[in-house]
Amino acid sequence: MPVITNIEDLRVLAKKRVPRMFYDYADCGSWTEGTYRANEADFDKILFRQRVAINLENRSTRTTMIDQEVAMPVAIAPVGLTGMQHADGEILTALAAKKFGIPFTLSTMSICSIEDVAQATGNHPFWFQLYVMKDRDFIERLIDRAKAAHCSALMLTLDLQILGQRHKDLKNGLSAPPKLTLPNILNMMTKPRWGLGMLGTSRREFRNIVGHVKGVENMGSLSEWTSRQFDPALSWNDVEWIKKRWGGKLILKGIQDPEDARLAVESGADALIVSNHGGRQLDGAASSISALPEIVDTVGSRIEVHMDGGIRSGQHVLKAMALGAKGTYIGRAFVYGLGAMGEQGVTKALEIIQKELDLSMAFCGRTDIRSVDKGILLPGSY
Repeated sequence: MPVITNIEDLRVLAKKRVPRMFYDYADCGSWTEGTYRANEADFDKILFRQRVAINLENRSTRTTMIDQEVAMPVAIAPVGLTGMQHADGEILTALAAKKFGIPFTLSTMSICSIEDVAQATGNHPFWFQLYVMKDRDFIERLIDRAKAAHCSALMLTLDLQILGQRHKDLKNGLSAPPKLTLPNILNMMTKPRWGLGMLGTSRREFRNIVGHVKGVENMGSLSEWTSRQFDPALSWNDVEWIKKRWGGKLILKGIQDPEDARLAVESGADALIVSNHGGRQLDGAASSISALPEIVDTVGSRIEVHMDGGIRSGQHVLKAMALGAKGTYIGRAFVYGLGAMGEQGVTKALEIIQKELDLSMAFCGRTDIRSVDKGILLPGSY
């Protein structure tokens, strides 16, 4: 086993262990992948101010996200098909998050269901991410299932009314069900650890959907249903309807523009996430970290602003917090850990990020993450 020191080490190991079509699904962006690359690269432009001779005892990365105590300002982002990166992937990730003390968000397009995760975690509260489908009856029942599972927040994704084009998915034949082409079969045969895990679980389909929608009883019928279900007519009226139907904490994901941020505030949401869907929708859009400051300046005093996209280290988390975010999300970073080593890999990813966050904060002369602001950054670099 190689020595794991950073998220890149986990990525390299995951690439070796996860079938190409599922690894590429997580590790790709739309079109040229320019925004996907910028999400991470734009952090490098932001520089820290190093301080010395300051008492650095009793440091803390603890804070809150939508009034929930967290061990660090990081939550697990919703990632579809997580259970195809590793058998029972959503369950293993939720368990790792629970033990670490950070929020886990389950995707509508997960392999393990809401009920699977609730049962495995002993009904420990987690967050549920909702895609708005044309089938409003299904959405209502999905919200009710999230309530029954004691989900403590609903995350509404607003930037997937239509699907961006991801070239790698097309080339790999990624669909529901996946196309078992000869190249895909041969590639899966080179991943015995993954294959044995998948043979050992019954969770190999979108269990939030299959069996919960009339006429969708298997992966074949699911493909036809999902292809026509994402709703291009989604509007702020739907957000209002969902907020009333849910009745609890509501987070709006996919905000990149200050005007949309104002509308998010007016909707009554509890938090918004500055996010471009990991560079998987509109290629050529601004990176999340570059869009963050203006949105914080516009609405940061009226709503909790979170940030998602490109976070691969604790230093990235610290820079986002310095620019006004009250919380951040990791998607690919935990997926790499999961694909590399299962639950242990997710835990390793969280440990890496927290240690980098703690040490970098200290080098900048701060001992409490809640005290971090632009003062830790070099003027002119952001």
